[in-house]
Amino acid sequence: MKLDEVNGDWCQPLYESKAAGLILYGRALGLSHGEAEDVLQETFLALLQLDGRPEEPEHYALRTFRNRCAELPAPTCAARGTRELESRRWFEREPEETETERRAMNALAASPASKREVMF
Repeated sequence: MKLDEVNGDWCQPLYESKAAGLILYGRALGLSHGEAEDVLQETFLALLQLDGRPEEPEHYALRTFRNRCAELPAPTCAARGTRELESRRWFEREPEETETERRAMNALAASPASKREVMF
């Protein structure tokens, strides 16, 4: 076994190449961005605690990430669903929107994209 396999140096390139994809995978599974980042951190902490590099580190990381996502408590899933339904309402126009809401949306739409992100 090589020294880098023992001390976890194999983990950094794996993290750099797969972290963003794992977060997107977590989002596809219904996690919030923060939840996906938390699961990612737990996944790599688990990988670093191994005695050495697994035979197929990418598969091991994916499986570990997926398993940790599945272990999240059910209330988290219910709360997430409620949040997502509520957030959809924020961006849907309704016939009873007020003049103030309409002006605010128009002002936001007219702002430069970089400013809109900050305001949001």
